[in-house]
Formats: sequence, C-alpha cells, structure tokens
Amino acid sequence: MNIARYLVSSAIVAGALIAGLPATAAAEYPDREVRWVIPWNAGGSNDIMARYLQPLLAKQGLKVVIENVPGGTGAVGMGQVATARPDGYTIGNGTSSTLAIIAQGKTPLKNEQFTHIIRVSVDPLILLVPGKSNIKTLEEFIAHMKANPGKVTIGTPGANNINHIFAAMTARGAGVAYRHVSYPGGSRVISELMGQQVEAGVLKPSETMEQIKSGDLRPLGVFENKRLEVLPNVPTFKDKGIDVFPFGPMVQMAYIAAPANMDPKVRATLTAKFKAALESPEFKDFAAKNGFLIDPISGPELDAEVAKVAKAIAVVAQQAFSKD
Repeated sequence: MNIARYLVSSAIVAGALIAGLPATAAAEYPDREVRWVIPWNAGGSNDIMARYLQPLLAKQGLKVVIENVPGGTGAVGMGQVATARPDGYTIGNGTSSTLAIIAQGKTPLKNEQFTHIIRVSVDPLILLVPGKSNIKTLEEFIAHMKANPGKVTIGTPGANNINHIFAAMTARGAGVAYRHVSYPGGSRVISELMGQQVEAGVLKPSETMEQIKSGDLRPLGVFENKRLEVLPNVPTFKDKGIDVFPFGPMVQMAYIAAPANMDPKVRATLTAKFKAALESPEFKDFAAKNGFLIDPISGPELDAEVAKVAKAIAVVAQQAFSKD
C-alpha cells in the first residue's frame, strides 16, 4: 500500500473520530492558561492580591497569566475584558473605582457588558503622608489644609472614584479647597508620596503595609467608622469629629469580572476555583495581615451588590464633586 495514501487515510479516520467526540471531551474548561487583566499599574493593591492568589489558583487547576493594563480609572483594561470572547479565558478585576466612573457616565462601559464571577475583597481606605513629613497627626494635617487653602495636594489612584471622594471629604472636613492629583494606580501614588511629590494620598492598607512598617509612609486617619485591627493606633475620621459619609455609605471592593454571555458551566467552574483559593488558610492569613475583608459572594447576590454599590457611588459622587 502507498505509505502516503495510508497516512492521509489514517489522518482522515482519526479526524472523523475526534469530530464525533462530545465537545466536553475535546476541551474541558480550563484546558489552557487564563488571561487575568489587572486594570492598574503593577504594585497596587489589585496587582498584589492577584499575584498572591496566582499560585493558590494553580493548586485548584486554574493557571492564570497576569497582565497589567492601566488607564482611565480601570476603564482601559476592563474595556479589553468586555470585548473579549466569553469563553472564560479572559477575566479582569472589577473595582468600586471603575463602577464609579461607569455610574457617572465617565466611560462608555456598562455593567451589562460583564459577567460578575466572585467578590475578592472589601477594603478600607486610609489617608497617608510621607514618612519624612513634619505632619504627625490627622489634626495637624487638617490644620495644614486650613492654613494653605487650595494648595495642599492629595493623590489618588484614578479620578472620580471612592479614593477621590474621600480626598474631597478630607478637604470638606477642613472647610477649604485642595489640589487633587490623579495617578494610574496605587503604586504610582506610593512612589510619588515617598518622593514627596504630593503631600498626602488616599490608599488601601493592603498596598501600603510594607511602607508603613518601614516608616516610608505614615497613616493619619481611617475612612471608616471604626478602627482597623491591623492599624489599631490610627484614628478614624469619625474619632476626630469629621464625617466622611455625609451623603451616604460607600464600600470599596474588588471582584472578578468576565465578558457578558458566558456559559453558565464555565462561570460555575471559575467561581468554584476562585472561592476555594479565597477561602484557603493562606489567603485568610494574607487578608488579616493586610487589613481587608474576604466576603466571596457570587452569582445573583454579587450582581445585586454591584448594582447597589454603583448606585450609591453615583449619588455620593454627584454631591462630593459638585464643588471639588
């Protein structure tokens, strides 16, 4: 028999057999690496959290490749997620920051463009100054703002988000104007603070703990109504008689999002693997040391929470930025 003809015939037969197999047998999700878009610079809270989760997810059979795509308060990276194929191989980090600009119409993105997978964290925010700053307390910072109306700079990762709202609330507490400085991620705010290019910043404990421990940054106040276990000596704004929630409650959260119209089975698989990693002893210990809450809601409960947070931020932002 002609060997070439035999090989061709064998290939045709093999192809026919493969084609006849069920789709799940041919490629069961996930059968390759998943692209995980972090829509912020490397070194920020979302990036740190993703890189800590990466090996924990691998233990669950989900191998992820992390890609930083900063810009537009998260809109650039999440735009890539929204337009990707809904096959489970492109996911991204949704945050309250991106929800804020969606709610305010600052981006053409819509929440309906995403499948919400699972919440990763709920984070407090804190006001920090450089470790070399002469300002030691929240009272001193407020006095400094009053003495220099319209001149004091406060940096935040992105604009028109919760960080920006709390910067505005700090100035409101002082009763003066200030200068807002926006950066494409928390790591940039940290480096500019350490270089004393800005006088203060609004960031998460999870992205600043190392700098706080080393003395490179000094936390002055917590934007919560109770102190943080991880920073028990840092007062809340409420402790000092400053209301940072005059227009309603707000929550800063991060969650996993994928393109809309995802196969329910793929969504369920992603959810289960992330849930196992998030509830692992290693990640719980990481959360406790970095001052954030793990509350891995998913499915309709997360869909409702995303809508609730977006609505609340839209209302607060309209008031907070009216004179910002």
